[in-house]
Amino acid sequence: MNKATLIETLAGKANVSKKQAEDLLDALVQTVMDTIKAGGEVTLTGFGTFSARVRKGREGINPRSKSSITIPPTKVVKFKAGKVLKDTLKESQKPPHLRPHPSQSQPRQKPQPPRRNKKIL
Repeated sequence: MNKATLIETLAGKANVSKKQAEDLLDALVQTVMDTIKAGGEVTLTGFGTFSARVRKGREGINPRSKSSITIPPTKVVKFKAGKVLKDTLKESQKPPHLRPHPSQSQPRQKPQPPRRNKKIL
């Protein structure tokens, strides 16, 4: 899915115009980038967490000259998937006959036996 398709989908699901959906998406992306750049992290509960980390420097080999080079440390973006996203992907990997019906999204609970009152003498 590219940005244009995402904007169309958002506009349809949120019942807003494509321009409004594009503005919201741009604002979200800019906010995430600004927060990560400032050293923070952005957590979208259930979806995941965006953060920045420093990848340590290391020794590498120049493929052309075969000489040893030093690769400096650099900041990279890290994304850790949330539980709901992981569970959704796991569920989609199951064969259709093992997936729960959409109306059965909540697990059934075992019925509790009725409580009996003890008589105190």
